[in-house]
Amino acid sequence: MENADAAENEGQVAPAVAALEAVVDPVVAVVDGTITYANDAALTAFDLAASTESEADDEAGEWDAASALDSWPRLETAVDETTVGTVRRVPLEDETYDARVHRDAAMATITFDRERTASSESAAETDSAALGEGDRTVKDRAINEAPVGITISDPDLEDNPLVYVNDAYQEITGYGYDEVVGRNCRFLQGEDSQEVAIAEMAAAIDEERPVTVELKNYRKDGTEFWNEVTIAPVRDEDGTVTHYVGFQNDVTARKEAELALERRTEELDDLLERVEGLIQDVTDVVAGSTDRSELEAAVCERIAAEAGYDGAWIGERNPATGSIDVRASAGACDDPEGEPIDADHPAAAALEERAATTEAVEEGTHAAFPLSYNGIEYGVLTVRTDRDREIDERERVILSALARAVASGVNARETSRVLETDAVVAVELTLTDRSVAPVALTAGADCRLEYRRSVHRTDDETASLCTVTGSEATAADLVAAADAAELDCRVVLEREGECLVELAGGDDLVGWLSERGVRLQSIESEDGRARVTLEIPRSANVRSIVEALEDRYAGTDVISFQQREREGETRQEFAARLERDLTERQFAALQRAYLSGYFEWPRPTTGEDLAQSMGVSRPTFHEHLRTAEAKLCGAFFGDTESSG
Repeated sequence: MENADAAENEGQVAPAVAALEAVVDPVVAVVDGTITYANDAALTAFDLAASTESEADDEAGEWDAASALDSWPRLETAVDETTVGTVRRVPLEDETYDARVHRDAAMATITFDRERTASSESAAETDSAALGEGDRTVKDRAINEAPVGITISDPDLEDNPLVYVNDAYQEITGYGYDEVVGRNCRFLQGEDSQEVAIAEMAAAIDEERPVTVELKNYRKDGTEFWNEVTIAPVRDEDGTVTHYVGFQNDVTARKEAELALERRTEELDDLLERVEGLIQDVTDVVAGSTDRSELEAAVCERIAAEAGYDGAWIGERNPATGSIDVRASAGACDDPEGEPIDADHPAAAALEERAATTEAVEEGTHAAFPLSYNGIEYGVLTVRTDRDREIDERERVILSALARAVASGVNARETSRVLETDAVVAVELTLTDRSVAPVALTAGADCRLEYRRSVHRTDDETASLCTVTGSEATAADLVAAADAAELDCRVVLEREGECLVELAGGDDLVGWLSERGVRLQSIESEDGRARVTLEIPRSANVRSIVEALEDRYAGTDVISFQQREREGETRQEFAARLERDLTERQFAALQRAYLSGYFEWPRPTTGEDLAQSMGVSRPTFHEHLRTAEAKLCGAFFGDTESSG
C-alpha cells in the first residue's frame, strides 16, 4: 500500500517537476543556507551544474547558497525578515534579476524574475538528461513540499483544467487533490473576488504571458483569504505553450493590514475634516466670551451642534456635597446633577484621575475631559457620541486639546475678576521648599527677608525687590549665599542693619500665583521658612488652588482661611491704580528711591547710585522720578490733570 501511495505521489509530482524545469526564470529552494533544489534555468544562470558532484550520495544536488549566489547576503536578510506563510519582493542591485521570496517554517523558495532576452530564453534549453536520478528525487520533493501553493494546468484540455497541485495548495484552500484536479482554478472565486484581477489573469492567459495579481478567494469551508497568484506559461522546445504553472500564496495578514491602514487613514481624514471647524469655533468662543458662564454655554452648544455628537455638558466638583454640579449643557445628554464624585461615571473618574475617561453605553459613548489649567481644576467637559460610535485615541487627543483651551479661557476670565471682586478668601501658609528664592536665601544666610514687589529688568528678566533686615551678614555674604543656592542677588542699597536687594532665579512663585488669579499680599522669610499671605476671589476654586500649591511646593502648611469683604479702595488697589498710570521706568525710579531711603535726611544713597542700579544716566533718573512724584501727588489729591 505504501508503495502504491509513493507511486501515486511520484506520478503527481512529475508534471510539476517538468513544468518548473521548463520555466525560464530561475527557481531555487533553500533550507538553512543550502540550496536543495534548482530548476534548469537556475542551474545555467548560476553555473550550478558543475557543482552537482559531492562526496556523499545523500548530498547530491545540494549547493552552499553563499558560494552559489552572489546576491545571497541580500537574499538571506530577506529570508530572515519574511514572515512564514508570506511572500516578499526583493530588488537586487547590479543584477539582471529581481527576486520573490516565499517562506514556510522549514524552507524558502526563491524565484528570480528577469527580462526575456535571447540569452535567457536559451537557458530553458539546458539538457536535463545530465542530471542524475538523485537530483530528480530532490526536485520532486522540493516542489511538492514547497511553502507556496503550486499548480499546473493544461490549456490543451477543455477549460484549461488543473492537472497538478502540491500539498501547500491543498493546505491553503482546504480542497483535496482529487477535488481539484480536472477543474479550472476559478472555482476558488466568489462574489467579492475582484473583477479587475480576474480579467487581468484571463487576458494574460489569452496573450500567453506571465501575470501576478492579488484577489480574494474562498476556501472549501467558505472562509475568505487573500491570494497572491502568479501564473506563467511553460513552453516546449518549439516555443509552444504546453502548460501554465501557478504559484499561490496566502497574503491575508499583509493585505488586511494594508486595508486597515487605508481605513484608518480615511477615518483620520474624515475626523480632521469634521473637527477642523469645531476647533476654530471653540477657539473663537474662548477668545470672544465676556464671562465664564457665557463661555461654557457657548462651548456646549457648539459641540452638541457638531455631527457625531449628541450632546455636551460642563460640570464642576462641589466639595461640600461630594457631587458634580452642572454649569452648562446642550443637546441630548444624561443629567449628571447630584452625581456622587466617587460614582462610576466618566466625569467623576476624569476629575479623580485628572485624565480623559471614556465609557461605552447603550446610547453611544460618554467621554469626559478635565478642565485644568496650570494645575488648577475648573471642572469637567463631558460629550456623548452618536449611537454605535466610539471615540478613538486620535479624537481623544483633539477633545483633550479643546478642554485645555476651555480651561485656559476660564482661567483668564477668573483672573480678570481678582481686582474687581470684594468677596475674597485670605489664606495664610508657610513654605519650606528651597526652590522658592526667599526660602533658599534665608536658609543659607542669617537674615530676615521681606518681599516688596516684582520688578522687570532691562533684559526682560523678572526679579523680586526685597528688604533684608536683622542680619549680621554683609552684602557680600548675601551674594555668596545666593550664588551657593544658584540665585542672582544684586545689592541695590546697603546701610546699617538693612539691605535692599534684587533677587532672581529659582521658582517664580509670584508669577505662578498671578497666573491663577491669586493676589500676593506678603512674603516674609527667615531661617529657610517663608510665611505667605494670599487673597483668592471667593468665586474661584480656592480648594483646587491650595491643593495645587501643596502639590507644587514641598513642606507647604496651611495656617488659616478667612473669608472677608473688602471695604472701599485698599492700599494695594490704590497702588495698583497708580502703577497703571506710571510707565515702567517711572515706577522703578519712584520705588527704588523710596525703598533706598532717598527721601530721608541725610540721604543714605545718591541719585547717581540709583541711576546706576537702573542702568540709566543721572539726568534720566531724575526726569523719571520727578514725573512719578507729580503723578503720585495728582492721584493722592485727586488732581487728574497733574497726573497725566
